[in-house]
Amino acid sequence: MRVPVDWLGDYVALPEGVTGEQIAADLVAVGLEEEGLHTSGVGGPLVVGRVLEMSPEPQKNGKTINWCQVDVGDANGTGEPQGIVCGAHNFAADDLVAVILPGGTLPTPQGPLTISARKTYGHVSAGMICSVRELGIGEDHDGILVLPRLLPAEAVARLSPGDDLIGVLGLDRETVEVNVTPDRGYCFSIRGIAREYSHSTGATFTDPASLPLDAGQGEGYAVRLADEAPLEGVPGCDRYLARVVRGIDLTRTTPEWMARRLTEAGMRPIGLAVDVTNYVMLALGQPLHAFDLATLGGPVVVRRARPGERLTTLDDVDRSLDPEDLLITDGGERVLALAGVMGGEDGEVTPGVTTDVLIESAHFDARTVGRTSRRHKLSSEAAKRFERGVDPDVTAAAAQLAVDLLVEHGGGTADPAITDVDQRPGRDPIELDLTLATRYVGVNYSLDRVREVLRMIGCEVSETGDERRVSVLPPTWRPDLTDAPTLVEEVARVDGYDKIPSVVPRAVGGRGLTHGQRARRAVATALAGQGLQEVLTYPFVGAGRFDELGLPEDDPHRQAVRLANPLSDEAPLMRTALLQTLPEALLRNVSRGNRDVALFEIDTVTQPEPDAMAPVPGVGELPAEDVLAQICGAVPAQPWHVAVMAAGQADRAGWWGRGRPVDVVDVVGWAHAVADALGVEVRREQSARAPFHPGRCVDLTLADGTRVGWAGELHPKVVQRLGLPPRTSAAELDLDVLVRASDHRTQVDRLSTHPVATSDVALEVPRGVRFSEVESSLRGGAGDLLESLELFDVYAGDQVAQDKHSLAWRMHFRAPDRTLTTQEVNAARDAAVARVVAERGAVQR
Repeated sequence: MRVPVDWLGDYVALPEGVTGEQIAADLVAVGLEEEGLHTSGVGGPLVVGRVLEMSPEPQKNGKTINWCQVDVGDANGTGEPQGIVCGAHNFAADDLVAVILPGGTLPTPQGPLTISARKTYGHVSAGMICSVRELGIGEDHDGILVLPRLLPAEAVARLSPGDDLIGVLGLDRETVEVNVTPDRGYCFSIRGIAREYSHSTGATFTDPASLPLDAGQGEGYAVRLADEAPLEGVPGCDRYLARVVRGIDLTRTTPEWMARRLTEAGMRPIGLAVDVTNYVMLALGQPLHAFDLATLGGPVVVRRARPGERLTTLDDVDRSLDPEDLLITDGGERVLALAGVMGGEDGEVTPGVTTDVLIESAHFDARTVGRTSRRHKLSSEAAKRFERGVDPDVTAAAAQLAVDLLVEHGGGTADPAITDVDQRPGRDPIELDLTLATRYVGVNYSLDRVREVLRMIGCEVSETGDERRVSVLPPTWRPDLTDAPTLVEEVARVDGYDKIPSVVPRAVGGRGLTHGQRARRAVATALAGQGLQEVLTYPFVGAGRFDELGLPEDDPHRQAVRLANPLSDEAPLMRTALLQTLPEALLRNVSRGNRDVALFEIDTVTQPEPDAMAPVPGVGELPAEDVLAQICGAVPAQPWHVAVMAAGQADRAGWWGRGRPVDVVDVVGWAHAVADALGVEVRREQSARAPFHPGRCVDLTLADGTRVGWAGELHPKVVQRLGLPPRTSAAELDLDVLVRASDHRTQVDRLSTHPVATSDVALEVPRGVRFSEVESSLRGGAGDLLESLELFDVYAGDQVAQDKHSLAWRMHFRAPDRTLTTQEVNAARDAAVARVVAERGAVQR
């Protein structure tokens, strides 16, 4: 919003000699951000010149220039006439003109232009005789600015050659530009800015809307509000005021002062009727529209658009209307305008043709106007104000001011009849605890100061009988004041943000990382130490990924949350396992030439309950406790998982020998490294599950049988469908299960200083018996003296039966308090062998 300083001074008392910079600083103090400070761009010396002589000189190019001698008094330092070349011909000798001397500057689209003495057309032109457009005070560029034609006679009589013209022509005026936030639409007017300046400085504010209103005699032009489909029950228009002015001469020129103010405020003067409505809008914040009365054949009807209706707006665009669009119509049939946004070609005011106009001053719903403006990509000055909230109480004053200006400058006559259809609902006051401001802001506001500030911003404050509580009715121009906290914010803003102390929060001792955070960091460190690279993948997948992984139709991992507004239509589901998205990262690395890859990811997965449904409460109030509980209960579980995936060479080939490809042993080892990092023992059980190769997959469980995850080589068909390298292996573990299992005090046994005793045993077992089963039986039979156990050889050949193989185990025995005897070691070993013979059908070799 651009605010000309002299216009602002009409509505609020400005200190003598105040600058635009100081005004901007005062507005910043009440929350209006400064966007810029604008001046005319004309720099002196710009002086009065009297043309003494002008000699026409035809040129070879067909153009005639005037070689002029101009009296500029003592402004040039010599008192001698100034020689200036001029190409215009609309002035004569003895005329008073505006002359800018060498060293002065003029505004141009490319930036300031510095005037200097230069040789042209055979003469040294020492300065420039200026036009209106060159000085930036109008659009006329056809000729020189002759001062008696622009200024009043009494002002011209006081001018002498050499007098400074900067102030006389108003080129010393400043315009302050401020940024208006969406919640403070009332500041899209000089009235609103003046009020804020008054709040900041205490200067006396004179409300321009407080002007005498015509009483109105009889019924005016017929108006009907017929919004049959209001948005959320709020009518699109709740007040419509119509005034008629007849016999206007719209060919008259807009007054210079009005055109200048419009230009300084950033609007281009167009014609008297449009300029008057724009001037009122800028002054009071109420957009107006003028219709050619002769083109109207019926009452003005405000209604919603019907299917198939179209409108050609004033910007010459033919628009298809939406049923939510609010329209101004002639008799309910012919569409005249998009309410609050832009008028149409029908009913447009035309200078030289229009003599009678109907002035529309209405209050439209902010949401209706905002949606229409965005729907049609039509951001007009009117829409900017209506969608932020316009004061419905200023409607009549705005119409009155427009009528007065048209009568004064257009020679028209106002009809005594006035139409004012007012269907505004009542407004409810806000109950406010006056101590709330102190509690919220941290500044000790007295109760009287809070009352004073609220009354200052226009609120009606009524006492309730309780000294601490009042009833507050916000002003009509502040629709953003809806509850007690918004009133508190106003108290803090007007009293001064600078009075709010800057208190640095005291840093208190934190609790540090949680056990889960420490555990996840430990896992990441362990896997990185194994040579794996950490990656993060997007958690979105498509339904086709489940088929690519070969998941059965009843697999719970197919039950995924579907996003209502996914980033990609090809991936609308939230992943239920990390192995659903990790292949993309592996494949991308391989496609870039990195064929030996080992990746890991630590992140969450989403595992919804199939029947969990969350209620959808309204937005008007806080949901009840039971509704909140249902919403929280329907949120899907999002456990932390860790997954690894590898392909290529585990040990690369080179001069040192042959390499070794990644296999299932590697990923199982990495899975054990994760468990070891958390101090949790996991067991392996052979398994068959998608997407792994049958016989090359293991389930990983805790000692109590709780499943932790799985590891193995991916099924060849899965590898083929995903485009992964052959023999790609992977593992995925539920990290939350491991974290819970590790959340205990670890009991550390004292190290024994006594020697270890080793005993080897070879057992023939059936091929169907798993290694882990033999190991379990050996441990159970050996008892507490067994310190460790390892399988060091597997033999299948002529010396054992075809359906059996030989397993050689090394058993380490140690006691914490003594050296074991041979008899004790042999007894423990024999007990272990006896148990595996009994439980697994083994035979000692």
